[in-house]
Amino acid sequence: MNDRAAHANSFGPAAEIYERGRPSYPPAALDWLLPAGTPRVLDLGAGTGKLTRQIRDRGLEVTAVEPAEGMLEQLKRSVPGVPAHLGRAEQIPLPDSSADAVLLAQAWHWVDPAQAAPEIARVLTPGGRLGLLWNLRDERADWVRRLGEIIGSQESERDTVVGPPFGPVEIAHFEWTETLGPERLIDMVASRSYVILLEPDERAALLMEVRRLIATHPDLVGRTEFRLPYITECARTALL
Repeated sequence: MNDRAAHANSFGPAAEIYERGRPSYPPAALDWLLPAGTPRVLDLGAGTGKLTRQIRDRGLEVTAVEPAEGMLEQLKRSVPGVPAHLGRAEQIPLPDSSADAVLLAQAWHWVDPAQAAPEIARVLTPGGRLGLLWNLRDERADWVRRLGEIIGSQESERDTVVGPPFGPVEIAHFEWTETLGPERLIDMVASRSYVILLEPDERAALLMEVRRLIATHPDLVGRTEFRLPYITECARTALL
């Protein structure tokens, strides 16, 4: 198993932590990514259903596809009633022209674009849209910068290159904040793929450093809730 596959496959055993710790996505980003009207949406690489839930709550028809069985089981518990299938971007278990939009949240960097792009095109209707999004911590805040020093770089491998049969890619950024407490911050850190793959003693030491930050930084000490700023990076493109 190559390094990328190991990281991509690491999430299943940590599905509950992922569900507790990972943020949602700003509504403005979904407004920009989704086509107008009432499109049928495929949430591809859906994880525990963070984005699936938001699409469903807009009253849209949504289907989830996720490659990790543990994540898929958590999704079915978190977002009951939504069609959810085991599958991957390179081999989607859906018929041709079955979606008007496909979204991948925190997932495009795990796929092989050369295989995924034509497969996504297959399940899209003519002119259908592909949207990609990533939540990035806004490290202009001092405590968030310090957190980044402890836990390492963000999704540095993210890449918005899609390729044929899709057209040009547009990029947009959306700033927002999420309110969370100390334990959710710990879960967010613990749900990162490279942290999951650490040896137990290394993982414990890293999480202890995060707890020390929470206990000592002036913006966090003694607080049961605080605001974590994010910048959500979005890319969209349509079938030619």
